[in-house]
Amino acid sequence: MSCDFDIAIVGSGFGGSLFAMIARRLGRSVIIIERGTHPRFAIGESTSPLANLLIEQIARRYDLPRLPPLTAWGPWQRTYPEIAGGLKRGFTYYHHRAGKPFGRDPERRDQLLVAASPNDEISDTHWLRADVDRFLLREAGALGAEYVDQTSLTGVEWLPDGSARLSGERSDKPFRATAQLVIDATGPRGFLSRALSIPEAHFVDYPQTQTLFSHFTGVRRTDEMESFRVDGEPPYRPDDSALHHVFDGGWMWVLRFNNGVTSAGIALEDGLAQELAIKNGAAAWPRFLARFPSIAEQFAAAESIRRFDYWPRLTYRASRMAGPGWAMLPSAAAFVDPLFSTGIPLTLLGIERLGHILEEASGAAELGDSLADYADTTFQEVNWTARYIAASYRAFADFPTFSALSMFYFAAASFSEMARRLDRPNLVTRFLAADRSDFAPAMAASEDAVRRGDTGYGFPERVATAIEPLSVAGLGDPAKRNWYGVDLEDVIQGAGKLGFTREEMRRVLATAPWAKAACRS
Repeated sequence: MSCDFDIAIVGSGFGGSLFAMIARRLGRSVIIIERGTHPRFAIGESTSPLANLLIEQIARRYDLPRLPPLTAWGPWQRTYPEIAGGLKRGFTYYHHRAGKPFGRDPERRDQLLVAASPNDEISDTHWLRADVDRFLLREAGALGAEYVDQTSLTGVEWLPDGSARLSGERSDKPFRATAQLVIDATGPRGFLSRALSIPEAHFVDYPQTQTLFSHFTGVRRTDEMESFRVDGEPPYRPDDSALHHVFDGGWMWVLRFNNGVTSAGIALEDGLAQELAIKNGAAAWPRFLARFPSIAEQFAAAESIRRFDYWPRLTYRASRMAGPGWAMLPSAAAFVDPLFSTGIPLTLLGIERLGHILEEASGAAELGDSLADYADTTFQEVNWTARYIAASYRAFADFPTFSALSMFYFAAASFSEMARRLDRPNLVTRFLAADRSDFAPAMAASEDAVRRGDTGYGFPERVATAIEPLSVAGLGDPAKRNWYGVDLEDVIQGAGKLGFTREEMRRVLATAPWAKAACRS
């Protein structure tokens, strides 16, 4: 088989299929090449407000009307009930100590709940990737992208005219395809990393981590367990979220889907991972549970419904991610850690930028320059994210410090979302506000303080001051005792940071459809 295309996309996960849709809308011929078949398991399942807003904006820009229902729980359930997903009202973190049940501190110093939406209707979601990826691939096919699966690529070579020839096998027969641009959407250590022998570049001062994960049935809800209850009405049911159990040396995720399946896994620093021998897979799971009694209670009746996956190294960063005639999606060039659900928005930001490059590049030289800029921007963002996650790991043992440090993520994410919704994208152009001179240096200084252990008296107050330039969600307020709901009055109070007067903001919030939906909560 031999084919000629404008763009060859290797990998048919959500990123590859979404970029194929954009390319087709821009009039490019596209082939998607997949090693396996669909449906297939994939990790990376939790969205965020920024991620869903990016999908909305991409769908609007490229006329993809079937995508927006996937960006909020209510429309998803009405439009695509056959696609399994999960309700994600926010981010829940519980702190645990080895050998002791969950503390249930009446002052809530051992937990953190940060709402991302005011109600279920406009809530974020978890993606059962087997279902979502298959849906998006079919959408790409409906727009004219050609798709071949069960295709094993063995190499790539560049021809005199600058095009790339991909070669391999499909169904025991030779396979070849030529394209002007190759996009790697295969994930960390993927096709182009191997084919081009691209060395790995490690994140600076980052803890070495390993991970073990699977899908389960029978996982109890913490909000129905006596050991997790405290007085008061939380901003959302804690399990209708990305639920995290954190502890010295690592953390655990628990993501619920609406088909009775729960995604759960652990990310551990090497010392704890080796102590529990998680490389042994399923045999290590009971050892982990035995260490934390309240987590063990939650999983007492749980059963894994697929094999356990073990990754000896969770993080990855390629030393290059673009060159003449090729580029990696951010998900193929780097993987940091899913602690704050950063993977999907980072990938979507990359897809958005690549779409703009396709729109604007007029020739091979201009395309090459644009891809180089794309790579530089992406690496700046993933390095910035990795620095922050590394500091978060160091804060796990002292939960008040971790809670304070987390405010940088939530302040940057909420401000970025609001700036985009209000058509002020120039207010922050880099992930986690890395480009904001009134925010990023203070964030870096706080991370350094965590590394030095300089987080004694006054650290939460220092963080609250540091996030103030971007704080439009009432974050860092000690009176809220680690429970942060959604209150549009906080946005009104922070109107000046977004370039509005308070009265102007009130008028915007009274008429914007997304704000009206929030007001119905």
